[in-house]
Amino acid sequence: MDGEARGSVNMALISAIVAVATIGGLLFGYDSGAVNGTQAGLKEAFGLDDAGLGFTVGSLLIGCAAGAFLAGRLADALGRKRVMVVAALLFLIGAIIQGETDSHTLFVIARFAGGMAVGAASVLSPLYISEVAPANIRGRLTTVQQVMIITGLTAAFVVNYFLAQAAGDSLGEVGGMPAWRWMYLAQAVPAAVFLVALLFIPESPRYLVSRGREAEARGVLARLFGPAEAERKVGEIRASFADDHRPRLSDVLAPGTIFRPIVWAGILLATFQQFVGINVIFYYGETLWKLAGVSEEAALERNIISGLVSIAACFVTIMVIDKIGRKPLLLIGSVGMALTLGAMTWAFSNGSLDAAGNLSLTQNFGMVAVVAANLYVIFFNVSWGPVMWVMLGEMFPNQLRGSALAVCGLAQWGANYAVVQTFPGMASGWGLAPTYLFYTISAAVSFFLVRAFIKETAGKELEEMEG
Repeated sequence: MDGEARGSVNMALISAIVAVATIGGLLFGYDSGAVNGTQAGLKEAFGLDDAGLGFTVGSLLIGCAAGAFLAGRLADALGRKRVMVVAALLFLIGAIIQGETDSHTLFVIARFAGGMAVGAASVLSPLYISEVAPANIRGRLTTVQQVMIITGLTAAFVVNYFLAQAAGDSLGEVGGMPAWRWMYLAQAVPAAVFLVALLFIPESPRYLVSRGREAEARGVLARLFGPAEAERKVGEIRASFADDHRPRLSDVLAPGTIFRPIVWAGILLATFQQFVGINVIFYYGETLWKLAGVSEEAALERNIISGLVSIAACFVTIMVIDKIGRKPLLLIGSVGMALTLGAMTWAFSNGSLDAAGNLSLTQNFGMVAVVAANLYVIFFNVSWGPVMWVMLGEMFPNQLRGSALAVCGLAQWGANYAVVQTFPGMASGWGLAPTYLFYTISAAVSFFLVRAFIKETAGKELEEMEG
């Protein structure tokens, strides 16, 4: 049994910490999903053409990449908690400005700032949870982050749906203000809760030791695991850091190969989670339901149902991730995603794009695509969705963790942006079937990469991680 399991674990405090940290995941999902109901409003308010709308919406992802990189680095310099406070402030201010401003320039700046907060939350929440959780249940506690991300996405769909219903559509008014503006302002509520709640949780003990603040670290560990365990852990954590310097970005580098092998493994996980096309599935889910013959309103409702199914899939992961391990779940997910994406590719090969660039399928093939897409989302959320974030939060040695997450977070959001931005051109230039064949091949390749390069981390103390 690991050392933390032997101690007197304060699960009430650990649960409270996880609950607070994962509000960042909720905001991550909410901020990403809120824009789906606001595009008509953005076009009307700022006089945008399709290219301008794409840039306005996509500015979030550019901010995400910058925020993930900076947060990983700043987490080593300022602390995990302080940087999460900054992220909460960016969430709050960004939501208010996006909902209120009549200036397109200011809106894009606020959206970029909100993206920085999303990127920061994406790396800091799993990082922080992994550094306070007992090793034997660390996987299931970190998986709560993915549950909260999908809960945030689903909440955004639900709020947007009811606001549009109350106003007639997103351009109608609620309380004297267009509904689409309320869709942004609604983000301020969880952001304010996140900001206040962060004031009541402790700093990561691993960060405190890295800064030579061992008495504070001992106090936090004593509250988490008891005094005897705290004394032992401080010594182990101290030994895991370099004697001659504090954590720095150059720690991730290796002569001749740019990065250390463990960092390349993290980049592999971060990029292939996006190369399988998950966000394309999310963005075009409503279209697929329409192709299966349901109305627009019913399609919106099924989007919400799909979100709830995704949350249920994550609870399966919570139950098994610390029992069967991370690597088996990744391998199962790769196989499942390759098969379901293959089915979508087959369905799309029997369809076409009309003059407007919209997918045209028979109702039968539309149903095949819909069923395969939803099975794909289930496989993703049982495996790569939560497990990638779990592993990035725990797979690196203490000395590297912040900087390695900066690099991997930048890679993850860069891949996200690349996939989303290239999909329209690939779909119109190659056709949908070849485009989805690329995602299918990526899923198949990910199986062999995981088998060759990813090492199991379940049950290991963070101080045991090698790099």
